Amino acid sequence: MKQEDRMTKSKKKMTAVAPSMRVAIAGTGYVGIVTAACLAEHGYDVTCVDVDPRKLEQLERDGRSGIYEAGLDVLLRKNRRRLSYTTDAGAAYREADIIFICVGTPENRDGSANLHYVYEAAAQVAEAAQRECVLVVKSTVPIGTNERVEKLIHRHRDEHASRIHVASNPEFLSQGTAVHDTMHASRIVIGVEDDFARERLLALYQEFPAPKLVTNRRSAEMIKYASNDFLALKISYINEIANLCEEVGADVDDVARGMGYDKRIGSQFLKAGIGYGGSCFPKDTKALYWLSSYHEHEMKTVKAAIEVNDHQKLRLLRKARKYYEELEDLTVAVLGLTFKPGTDDLREAPSLVNVPLLLEEGAVVRVYNPVGMDRFREQFPTQVTYCDDIDMALQGADFCLILTDWPEIRAYDPAGFKKHMRHAVVLDGRNCYALEDMKAAGIIYESIGRQYGGGGHKRGED
Repeated sequence: MKQEDRMTKSKKKMTAVAPSMRVAIAGTGYVGIVTAACLAEHGYDVTCVDVDPRKLEQLERDGRSGIYEAGLDVLLRKNRRRLSYTTDAGAAYREADIIFICVGTPENRDGSANLHYVYEAAAQVAEAAQRECVLVVKSTVPIGTNERVEKLIHRHRDEHASRIHVASNPEFLSQGTAVHDTMHASRIVIGVEDDFARERLLALYQEFPAPKLVTNRRSAEMIKYASNDFLALKISYINEIANLCEEVGADVDDVARGMGYDKRIGSQFLKAGIGYGGSCFPKDTKALYWLSSYHEHEMKTVKAAIEVNDHQKLRLLRKARKYYEELEDLTVAVLGLTFKPGTDDLREAPSLVNVPLLLEEGAVVRVYNPVGMDRFREQFPTQVTYCDDIDMALQGADFCLILTDWPEIRAYDPAGFKKHMRHAVVLDGRNCYALEDMKAAGIIYESIGRQYGGGGHKRGED
């Protein structure tokens, strides 16, 4: 029987029971709270479990997640009656039909994934669940983790207790568009080893308008890593092409456009810049590379993507050396702190590499970001000047680094650089501006993979 036929049959069979399923979610971080909100929007009663009572109190009282994510808080407030929050894991899991593990899998020092929180949540489920249910690992985990979770459950559970079925259901959301990515997913991957888990998860997602791929657990785990690492490879590849474009006189925007017309390649993730960041690509590339090395099957392409990305984050500071041999006592404007626009997430952001280096060399740093500056202030409380707008950040600056292409930055009038900076030297890591506009404004402008430089200003040339 074809997979599509199996899934159609399953959908008809489970339609009647789907709305009555009780869902619990371990972890109210990015993945957990977005999953909870979207399932509630589809009519499910969802109980969220977390160890932080202050976070849960804010969710319960205000319907606020504390995460900058388009549409998330709207869904949380809209579905308050379907959402509950607790620190009592046992109570949440006791009568649940489906339990999602959405906890963090931080990076160990050797690049491997730390699975402590996954195993901790699984042990709590094993001890608390009183009915047959499906335990779904949604956290990004190395291949084989679901099997280890299943073994852990058997160790913690009486042989006469109702069965807990373990399944893999990786997430494919992007920060800034996480709600849309969940409600209108490109695909839903379900990794199972038995019919019970397959039927329950197909029923849970029956109203989500996305293709459902049912496979085994190891394949589901691999799909997540293979997808993220392929996108990371694509980003690193176009960045290497961009760097070469600068040397040979080509324009990376035109090159990427020409590549993107080829349907085999596609236009997405071909935007040159100063590297990827966030909670997924850096961690997942390192984890897959570690796993491949552990199995004596080194993935050289993934290793290269990691190395290119680390090198790319420093490209603007290398460009700055053309204009300033030393940075001491220079004023530097930094526009964009988060790893990408539309989120307040700073994880693996280029700003966390560049700002410390600027400070170490004695530069005076002025920063601007539309959202998320409070998170940056936690790491740099007094070392930099926090500015309310772009004009303020540019005041008296000797050069400017653009690290994130927020719409507010892309829409900024190039004349403002000339007006407010001491020296209008703009080093753009996200190719925010048209070369002709910056040239017309009389700005020394360096971007990624494009040719206009604009002059040979050196320190002391006023």
